[in-house]
Amino acid sequence: MERLCGPKLPFWEANQTLHTDSPDLPKCFQLSLLSWMPCVYLWLTLPPYLFYLHRNNKGYIMMSILNKVKTVCGLVLWIVCWADLFLTFHEMQQESTNHKPPIYFVTPLVVGMTMLLATFLIQFERLKGVQSSGILFIFWFLSVLCAIVPFRSKILEARQADQSGIEDQFRFTTFYFYFGLIVLELILCCFNEKPPLFSDIDTDPNPCPETTAGFLSTVTFWWFTSMAIKGYKNPLEAKDLWSLNKMDSSAEVVPKLLQEWQVEKAKAQIVEEQSTKALYSKPPPAGEANHIGGETSPEEVEVLLSKKKEPKKPSFLRSLLKAFGPYFLIGSALKLLQDIFTFVNPQLLRLLISFTKQQGAPTWWGYALAFLMFFTAFIQTLILHQHFQYCFVTGMRLRTAIIGAIYRKSLVITNAAKRKSTVGEIVNLMSVDAQRFMDLTTFLNMLWSAPLQIMLAMYFLWQNLGPSVLAGVAVMILLIPLNAAIAMKTRAYQVELMLYKDARIKLMNEILNGIKVLKLYAWENSFKDQVLEIRQKELNVLRKTAYLGAMSTMAWTSAPFLVALTSFAVYVTVDENNILDAEKAFVSLSLFNILRFPINMLPQVISSVVQASVSLKRIQDFLSHDELDPEAVDRINTAAESSVTVVNGKFSWAKQDTPTLHDINLMVPQGSLLAVVGHVGCGKSSLVSALLGEMEKVEGDISIRGSVAYVPQQAWIQNATLRDNILFGKAYNEQKYRCCMEACALTPDLEVLPGGDMTEIGEKGINLSGGQRQRVSLARAVYNEADVYLLDDPLSAVDAHVAKHIFDQVIGPDGALKGKTRILVTHGINFLPQVDNIVVMVDGRVSEMGSYQELLKQNGAFAEFLRNYSLEDIIEEDEATEALIDEEDFPDDALSNHTDMVDNEPVFNEAKRQFIRQISIISGDVENPRCRSVRKRLCSERKHVEPVAEKKLPKVEKLIQAETAETGRVKAKVFWEYAKAVGTLLSLFICFLYGCQSAAAIGANVWLSEWTNDAAQNMTQENVHMRVGVYASLGLAQGILVMISSYTLAMGNIGAARKLHYTLLDNKFHTPQSFYDTTPLGRVINRFSKDIYVIDEALPSTILMFLGTFFASLSSMIVIVSSTPIFAVVIAPLTFIYVFVQRFYVATSRQLKRLESVSRSPIYSHFSETITGSSVIRAYGRHNAFVLTSDMKVDDNQKSYYPGIVSNRWLGVRIEFIGNCIVLFAALFAVIGKDKLNPGMVGLSVSYALQVTMSLNWMVRMTSDLESNIVAVERVKEYSETPTEAPWDVEDKKPSPDWPSQGNVEFKDYSVRYREGLDLVLRNITLSVRGGEKIGIVGRTGAGKSSMTLCLFRLLEAAGGEITIDEIKISEIGLHDLRSKLTIIPQEPVLFSGSLRMNLDPFKKYSDEEIWKALELAHLKKFVSNQPANLELECSEGGENLSVGQRQLVCLARALLRKTRILILDEATAAIDLETDDLIQSTIRTQFEDCTVFTIAHRLNTIMDYTRVLVLDKGKISEFDTPTKLLSQRGIFYGMAKDAGLAQ
Repeated sequence: MERLCGPKLPFWEANQTLHTDSPDLPKCFQLSLLSWMPCVYLWLTLPPYLFYLHRNNKGYIMMSILNKVKTVCGLVLWIVCWADLFLTFHEMQQESTNHKPPIYFVTPLVVGMTMLLATFLIQFERLKGVQSSGILFIFWFLSVLCAIVPFRSKILEARQADQSGIEDQFRFTTFYFYFGLIVLELILCCFNEKPPLFSDIDTDPNPCPETTAGFLSTVTFWWFTSMAIKGYKNPLEAKDLWSLNKMDSSAEVVPKLLQEWQVEKAKAQIVEEQSTKALYSKPPPAGEANHIGGETSPEEVEVLLSKKKEPKKPSFLRSLLKAFGPYFLIGSALKLLQDIFTFVNPQLLRLLISFTKQQGAPTWWGYALAFLMFFTAFIQTLILHQHFQYCFVTGMRLRTAIIGAIYRKSLVITNAAKRKSTVGEIVNLMSVDAQRFMDLTTFLNMLWSAPLQIMLAMYFLWQNLGPSVLAGVAVMILLIPLNAAIAMKTRAYQVELMLYKDARIKLMNEILNGIKVLKLYAWENSFKDQVLEIRQKELNVLRKTAYLGAMSTMAWTSAPFLVALTSFAVYVTVDENNILDAEKAFVSLSLFNILRFPINMLPQVISSVVQASVSLKRIQDFLSHDELDPEAVDRINTAAESSVTVVNGKFSWAKQDTPTLHDINLMVPQGSLLAVVGHVGCGKSSLVSALLGEMEKVEGDISIRGSVAYVPQQAWIQNATLRDNILFGKAYNEQKYRCCMEACALTPDLEVLPGGDMTEIGEKGINLSGGQRQRVSLARAVYNEADVYLLDDPLSAVDAHVAKHIFDQVIGPDGALKGKTRILVTHGINFLPQVDNIVVMVDGRVSEMGSYQELLKQNGAFAEFLRNYSLEDIIEEDEATEALIDEEDFPDDALSNHTDMVDNEPVFNEAKRQFIRQISIISGDVENPRCRSVRKRLCSERKHVEPVAEKKLPKVEKLIQAETAETGRVKAKVFWEYAKAVGTLLSLFICFLYGCQSAAAIGANVWLSEWTNDAAQNMTQENVHMRVGVYASLGLAQGILVMISSYTLAMGNIGAARKLHYTLLDNKFHTPQSFYDTTPLGRVINRFSKDIYVIDEALPSTILMFLGTFFASLSSMIVIVSSTPIFAVVIAPLTFIYVFVQRFYVATSRQLKRLESVSRSPIYSHFSETITGSSVIRAYGRHNAFVLTSDMKVDDNQKSYYPGIVSNRWLGVRIEFIGNCIVLFAALFAVIGKDKLNPGMVGLSVSYALQVTMSLNWMVRMTSDLESNIVAVERVKEYSETPTEAPWDVEDKKPSPDWPSQGNVEFKDYSVRYREGLDLVLRNITLSVRGGEKIGIVGRTGAGKSSMTLCLFRLLEAAGGEITIDEIKISEIGLHDLRSKLTIIPQEPVLFSGSLRMNLDPFKKYSDEEIWKALELAHLKKFVSNQPANLELECSEGGENLSVGQRQLVCLARALLRKTRILILDEATAAIDLETDDLIQSTIRTQFEDCTVFTIAHRLNTIMDYTRVLVLDKGKISEFDTPTKLLSQRGIFYGMAKDAGLAQ
């Protein structure tokens, strides 16, 4: 430096700087280093910054006044700097003797160049659309900072030089010009430019202020404040959320990833092709050329193939890195900076403690240290949160991209691939695996940062304590395997817990779906025990987890202490000269505290990397699945008149399967109607799938001319309005739409639905009956005017007369589709004479083909099939009734409200769901046979539509109340409820334990500070053992207390969880049926899954953390106040700010979390809906529209997720600022009270202050989590207190065991309604039935037929009158006593998952012989005995693995087992085939001869030989007599019989 500054200006003078009360820096230092620092910074950052600007061009900004002023200032600065330079040149020429040293040339030159560069940057940024520049802000800030020192020295100089005048007046003046201008630049730099031209900001209704935020605002997250304030004033709603930044939207992110993925796939394919080429191009070895033609034999090829290494899979990881790596690296760079800053404070602490020891140290040095501590901590805070922001945004983009990629893939995968991964698994890929990536990105940097921090900490500790540190480190390393072992074990328990939880939810789901059946059979207890048994196992695992949790909490809290203890003990005992003074002890302690975080995080990060790698593999496998071949069906071929041709077709469901369809040859002429018939499982639906291109084409060709419309066998209904379901993306055309509705017999249904065709249909169409769903599906096809119609059995789900109407109006020769090509799969024989051609399928082949007449003549299988059934079929024409609309009470098929579909909604089985939801008419009449002649319909519509609409609306509103999303603060009452569930005394005891543990910790540290003070009094040697001993015992006491308190807490929480679940379960079994009719199942299931999960697992850990951080913060305050009492003054304002910020944060963040979870479920429900309907979506070519919808839903979710992350950053910066203030004041007061304090106390209070930031930050988070989680208790409580039904057993009214012995049933003046406030369904019914009579009950839809049966079982309680059975009033006895003595065969067979035996006899009352006997009578014996498991045959959920007919027979077997005196038979309308129906009828006639039988009949032929028939009309008895008499009376019954062709 001497060559630059010359001998007169020394670079550093200790006396002038450190050892004086008014310090100043030497002139040379000011001119060189101070002036150069900002310049060096700017030139170093220039290249990467230019590159960044070049990549991220946002369009240019117009010149503004602000910009002009900045530029002018920059130029003036340049002039000012160079004025100095020219002055120096001038002086050089003037005086040859007094040369200025070279520094006077170099510095102005460098600074001037830099000012020019800054001015250039100002303009360059404007052209690239940067509204506020961080780089320049830091530059101006550094410049001002560095100029403050010369600013002060020049004033001091001037004061000294008052007498002689200032020597260098020109430079003195230019410097103040310079100073004024850079301060001005700094101020201007805080303001923002206008947004660039044509940016989205102008068009966006609610833009995110981040895009336009200035640098300061971005660094401190000030731009979020507006939302925090809004959220504090009133709860946030979806409309308050900002739009998603364009960079984070699906439209930007997903294509980026997919593009990289395509590249990867292409690479992998090239590699694979090369390896296969190499494989087959090997010439056969010369010696073996004696094979035929010298070719390699097939066996050899096999061997070669097996040797070939696994084909190279495309790497999904590489595509992720390419797409999102660069952005993430910015975050990593920030993390590196932050790690370095972390280690500055312990060094400053050392200086502070040594400062308090020195007597004559200048006070300014103390203040400087205090402010430096504050400043480094503050910078560290800002950098850390910027790093987190980068990481979280990367995570968010990852999730968006992965979900988008999976969604797009799921629309095109083959059936074979779909079989490998169920809907649930794919939804998991989206929810769980994508989430794992998101969680990983936040901590991924710890993989390199943790080892770095550990190494740095070790280095400083070694300097401090020398080799004794190794003892402490050894303890840490020993703790790692312990923690790892605990983590492994916990993971294993976690898996086990998930299994039990899934089992319990699955069982609950079935129970709630079949709750009506459980009530009818009085089986609640059996199922309740099953649930409780699983729950007990679950709690046992939780208890084991609690032991481990207590151990790990202890390890985590005691680790730093044990490390410190061993290090200090070894240090003191190794060498007598080693003295533990305050400096060593507390600096080491603060370093150990820094070490604690990386050492604990490292194993966690590694394990989450492992988890993410598993997820990565799963996602990669899914994305590599085979896709459907879009070319399988030739769409362009225009072969003459046939519009569908299949030549030599051979199709299988998967490449490796045996073909399902063989030798298919079809020619369907343009505009003809082809029927496909055959027995169940002969390949009818497969044929349709093959035509759609959904099957693997093994050989042959298919061609279809024109567009296709497809009606699947299981109607696929979206969660949208009825109209949207029918339009399916086509434009709305009133007239066409009306005709279409009319033809599909949907017009009458519109009158029933609460909102007409704008009614929202629930998931999977749950608020439509089966028939309505099928008709909507058909209407969609009709509206979608295509050329070829593939109809897969659309008539099976509707009633006979509706089927006829649809056939005539839509499908048949004169229907809406005449002239189109139609392929109809059907079971309805009566339509066959009207079709053009019939294909008969047998075992995957076409056995016969031709017109109806031709096939009859051939006298093959088909003719036989017809002869058996034609008679039945005429009868089946059913009661085509006219329902008079005006006074009828319709089924309130109202909408279930989907505010809270469970986060991971179990995919419910349709049939069961629809059964439970037959919402308010429990009568299961699946269809509303409301079909009349058109003329009559029109006039009745004209008369009655209006009043109906008015009458309906109020009722609908009452039906299903929207679930209240909780807003605002949680009541203290809920916390009190939870404390009561834990146990009041226990709760107090837990708090007491926590207090003790904090006291022990403080005690240990105070003891340490006393110990270090020994050093000052030179009394070290005597006390060593006592000091170490007491320190150790206090620390161990703390560890043990921690363990006890966390274990007690866990036990209390488990007890509470058990109580809360038990009361909820008990209440739900005792809840009356009407509750389930008005509450969507999703809501109840949600209580059992999500909320119980929170109470089991989330809440306990939150409470643990909350208590821990609360007591930690409290003890820090106590320590600081006790060492420097003046600190108490500062506590009040800081606490005020803290609570203030905390309230803003909690209110906003709680609401954001709620919005996020509400907007998350639509992604998954839309997704599972898409997968189930993918064949329909493909058939109609709606692929892209669905992808857009999905992207929109993901963006909506991220829209509420993004402010959620930012709110955490916002909070972090503010709370850590408070923590940094605490550090500042603790240090300041230590400096002020330096003379009264010993070094030990200073060390203690400042090292506690350094820790407090962390505790404060976590405490706010935990408060917020606690408030979010305690809501679960509130929700569970709410459903545990719903009103219950009558008691199950009434002890003093128990009927005798053989009651009812005769089976006489009497109704006296009986009336009933479904729920309070609804009309009566049965009005004043009086009738008596003698034992053994067979009664048929008939009537139109809604006449109250099903209500009769529900009254007998008291699922509906009487509104007036009474029912007696064998002289006992049923209203007086317990529900179970009543229900177990009656038997019902319900309309829809409900089976539960479990063994067949459990389904027949859940209480294990009957012997195997009796069960086999029942099965034999129910015609199931052959089927069951053919199964390997016999009675233990597993029924899947809802009995899916049995056909509907078999399920119905199982219900019959149940009835045969119970064999009570009274049997109620609710006849199935649709799903059952005629054979099964005959079996059931004949069994009932023989087996229940002497019983009283009530049959609700839909097919009149079944009740023609009954003793009496009861005709109900509008809830009253209109006719009651023998069938023959009723026919002769020519009343309603006669009319029905005539319609059904049973009377002339």
